[in-house]
Amino acid sequence: MNVKYRMPSLPLVFGAVVLSFAAAVIGSLVTVTGDGSWFMTELIKPEWQPPNYLFGPVWTVLYFLMGIALAFVLAEGMKRRDVQIATVVFLVQLVLNVLWSYLFFGWHLLGAAAAEIVVLWILIAATMWLFYKIRPFAAYLLIPYLAWVTFATYLTVVIWMLN
Repeated sequence: MNVKYRMPSLPLVFGAVVLSFAAAVIGSLVTVTGDGSWFMTELIKPEWQPPNYLFGPVWTVLYFLMGIALAFVLAEGMKRRDVQIATVVFLVQLVLNVLWSYLFFGWHLLGAAAAEIVVLWILIAATMWLFYKIRPFAAYLLIPYLAWVTFATYLTVVIWMLN
C-alpha cells in the first residue's frame, strides 16, 4: 500500500510552532526556579533531579517538535474528521501542559500537579495514537515529549511525596 502524504507549508509549520511556543511562554510566566525562589528554598527535591539549566533547552526542543508534529497532521486537511479530533486532543494536552506549571510553580499544589500530569501523560499518548493513524511521522516526533513527561511525572510525584 503506497500512501501519499501532504507536506505542511512553511506558514503552517510556522503557525503550529508559534502555537506550541505560546503555550511555553504562558507556562513560563509562573515557572520560577532561580536562587531565592520557592522551588529552590522551600522544596525538598531528590538528589537525582536534573540541574535547573537543563529544563529550558529540553522544553525548547520539545515544544518545537510538538509544533512540527501538529503541522504534519494539519497538512492532511482540517476537513477530515480524524484530523479535527486529533487537533482537539493535541490542544487539550497543550492546555494541560500549561496548567501543570500553574499548579506546581504558581499555586504550589503539588498533589494536584501530580494528578494532573498523569492525565497529561494519558492525553499525550492519545495524541500520539491519533497522530499515528493520520501521519506516523508526527507521532514519532512526540516520542521525546512522552519520554520527558514520563520522567517529569515520576519527578513530580517524588517531590510531592517528599514535601
